[in-house]
Amino acid sequence: MEVGNMHVGFIGLGNVGGKLSGTLLRNGIKLSVHDLDPGLVNKFVKKGAGDGKNPQNIMKMCEVVITCLPSPSASNEVMQQMIDFVIPGKVWLEMSTTDEVEVRRLGALVTEKGGIAVDCPVSGGCHRAETGNISIFSGCDRTTFEYILPLLTKMGRRVLHTGELGSASILKVITNYLATANLVSCAEALTVAKGAGMDLSIAYKAFSISSGNSFVNETESQVILNGSRDISFTMDLVAKDIGLFQAVADRAKIPLELNPLLISIFADGIKRFGPRELSPNIIKRLEEATGLDIRAAGFPAQILDDEPEEIGYEVTI
Repeated sequence: MEVGNMHVGFIGLGNVGGKLSGTLLRNGIKLSVHDLDPGLVNKFVKKGAGDGKNPQNIMKMCEVVITCLPSPSASNEVMQQMIDFVIPGKVWLEMSTTDEVEVRRLGALVTEKGGIAVDCPVSGGCHRAETGNISIFSGCDRTTFEYILPLLTKMGRRVLHTGELGSASILKVITNYLATANLVSCAEALTVAKGAGMDLSIAYKAFSISSGNSFVNETESQVILNGSRDISFTMDLVAKDIGLFQAVADRAKIPLELNPLLISIFADGIKRFGPRELSPNIIKRLEEATGLDIRAAGFPAQILDDEPEEIGYEVTI
């Protein structure tokens, strides 16, 4: 794929999509964008992107169309607007966190028209999406993967070919489940440390140098302790993701024990604090139950990626 000559359309300029599309623009890709929020579109137009106007127009004029949307239903709605304009050779990259059954269904609509469909969600946090250092999973046949790899390496550092269409979405919701379990366990660990009289700065350092350390501890525990709780991810999105993970498990007839509890915990968090509450504020359930304030001085309000941006590459097994 001649990356420098292609016209890419990007639909969905939210927390993740806005950063991924910004990385494409920064790396010299000809880009047109669309979002329901015209203010987000205008920000990109000022940086040199084209205003795609609507999904139909994006599909008409772009060789590659990327969607990065908040739910499977949103992806379906956008696809229904685009599908009549899919012609042979058009490429649809679904970068939303979505249901593998749904992405296969929509992908079949695209391939029936002669287009190419790939699910390629990202993982690693919004801070890495902004710098182009995020990881990308890619579900498609090998020939298609090699065709789109030059574009994917403009958005992410580590790119993994996961298998056929839908496989990337399965792995994405599994990894988001792992992150959610980590978040809840970090919240409980910090609260117990405080209740046991520990200095929270020392407790965090102990976690970080121990076998209990994790990516979530190194990111979300810090914004919890700062008090901002700002990880650019909300409780409704967590609930969606662990619900999708539960659906994968149910289809495979796996009798889960922990995930149903996580679903219950976040349902309660949404009931108490609202669906758009920042996800690390799930710790507020414990703060309210105990009267403890789980904050400490010296922690950042947001996590920034301090690694220099590098051209991405395929991760092999």
